Amino acid sequence: MTQNRVLSALSAAGVSVWLDDLSRDRLTSGNLQQLIDTRSVVGVTTNPSIFEHAISHGQAYTRQLTQLAERGAAADSATRTVITDDVRAACDVLRPQWEASRGVDGRVSIEVDPRLAHDTEATVSQAAELWKIIDRPNLFIKIPATTAGMPAITATVAAGISVNVTLIFSVERHRQVMDAYLAGLEAAQDAGRDLTGIHSVASLFVSRVDTEIDRRLEAIGTDGAKALRGQAAIANARLAYAAYQDVFEDGARYAALSYAGGHVQRPLWASTGVKNPAYPDTMYITELIAPHTVSTIPERTIEALADHGVIVGDSITGTATQAQTLLDDVSAVGVDLADVFAVLENDGVAKFAASWRQLLDAYPAPAETTAGSSEP
Repeated sequence: MTQNRVLSALSAAGVSVWLDDLSRDRLTSGNLQQLIDTRSVVGVTTNPSIFEHAISHGQAYTRQLTQLAERGAAADSATRTVITDDVRAACDVLRPQWEASRGVDGRVSIEVDPRLAHDTEATVSQAAELWKIIDRPNLFIKIPATTAGMPAITATVAAGISVNVTLIFSVERHRQVMDAYLAGLEAAQDAGRDLTGIHSVASLFVSRVDTEIDRRLEAIGTDGAKALRGQAAIANARLAYAAYQDVFEDGARYAALSYAGGHVQRPLWASTGVKNPAYPDTMYITELIAPHTVSTIPERTIEALADHGVIVGDSITGTATQAQTLLDDVSAVGVDLADVFAVLENDGVAKFAASWRQLLDAYPAPAETTAGSSEP
């Protein structure tokens, strides 16, 4: 099959294209393989909301969930089983991309239970459990970038487990995440582990930043405030990339680890689907192009790129000063950016936890299933 020229150009510019979705239907129908073959997809990200939608729509999981219930499996265990089965299968589909990229791409991400976001020890324990259950080298364990998540990132990386750090909204938090990753690599090195097998990405959420800041700008209501709408998210991400360059391209701490085989922690642009129909539907991709980055993209946005996306090369490097000026202007009109980022982090954790609870609530209770099956 032939790759789409726009997605090929995006890849050639240094951006790894990952699909922000997974379902059993995608696996069994060959849709995931088709996106790999025609849309330059080299990775997959998942989250509890993605699986809640996949499992609650259609019949792809009904038989397996029913069988698990009949065997007496509890809701948490059964839900984890169907999700890990899908992620393992996706890892197998993407194994050629993992091999071709020497472990950089071909990755599939699975998130720890979002209800553990503020529990360091439980997060570390479940990260190790998921790594063992799925048992694939091209897996990423997703850990949220909460305060409790920082030491969990370090401990998980130190154990030799590759990590996708999720729900990052601010540059300040991004710097903490990079520090936690480097600390993990240092601990792994001290323990005699081979650093070449440990990879990581830092997932910075984009469109949600504009949604929250735009809401506040509209509430302020001045012409100056309204003129700033739809720009803060891209500026924030560009500053995050500048922070990445500071740490991994110019930093002495990483340089020492790189000699031992340590890899950079690539910035990953998440939440790239445009939520405001007034904005160009590909803006969070085309305005965030730079080497050593990842864009995880909903299929609808991938198809928009394939149809009318314009790739002009690196659109980030050298923009930090302009980006900082834009965020300074947003602050000057009355938007409390620190509060924006705190609200977004708390809401992100809450939304994923709600999706997980919905998954558990929809599971047929073992006792009810057993009783029903014994009726004449």
